Amino acid sequence: MGQKNYLAIDVGATKTLFAVFDMDGEMICEKKIKTNPDYGQFKAEVGDCLKELDQFEFSHCCCALPGRIDIQNGIGLRFGNLPSWQDVPVKKDLEEFMPATKALVHNDAKLAGLSESILLHKKYSKVLYITISTGIGGGIIINDVIDPEFIGFEPGSLVFEHDGKTEKWEAFASGKALRAKTGRLAAEIDDPAIWQEYVKTLVPGFEDLLATIQPDAVIIGGGVGAHFEKFKPYLEAELIKINNPLVPIPPLLKAQRPEEAVIYGCYDYIKQNL
Repeated sequence: MGQKNYLAIDVGATKTLFAVFDMDGEMICEKKIKTNPDYGQFKAEVGDCLKELDQFEFSHCCCALPGRIDIQNGIGLRFGNLPSWQDVPVKKDLEEFMPATKALVHNDAKLAGLSESILLHKKYSKVLYITISTGIGGGIIINDVIDPEFIGFEPGSLVFEHDGKTEKWEAFASGKALRAKTGRLAAEIDDPAIWQEYVKTLVPGFEDLLATIQPDAVIIGGGVGAHFEKFKPYLEAELIKINNPLVPIPPLLKAQRPEEAVIYGCYDYIKQNL
């Protein structure tokens, strides 16, 4: 019998990534499929993909999901960008496909935060991770462990007054909102004036989160976070204007692997749960 491997699955709203890791954390194989909005069809397509990986023997699998999770039972409860997925038994389904494999299920943003926190080599004990992409997600990592007190933490659902109406933070500050307003992706925006205007939409959420959580550092990832250097100085300047001595502004850091943080977080979570 050869060395067993770990399987990481990152389920996104439009695509799902499968990555095979060896026991030392090296990614040795990856595959992508479209995320079918019908869970029954998605499940069948996952089964087909796993057949293509049958040369590997997995001891553990971790599946990252973009929504509310019953972690203990491995059930995806609700998904903002996959509305027809409700109470889907992901852990049970994966273990039926791979009977010799223990399956773990967690929220994608929290797994990304775990991975990014570990990369800091314990420099900060309390890390707030914010992912800005289609929506806004996040996680709180304390001493390189996902804080169980904040399992339901969904920063994009914070509610603020914006343009004369009450809206969720991600409705006006996400990557989706940025594209709707500018007609461009973050990767296509180099105009400082656009970024200066955009960070004003980020400030209410960051002000609230910094006051509530008081993290030692904030890591920003996701599709917009991958371009954090374009708007970091403007965000720092806006936060400094708040000038509240009870709310210190911690270091704001770009995610080191903004596009791959989730899949590596799956590996890290498996290692912590062996």
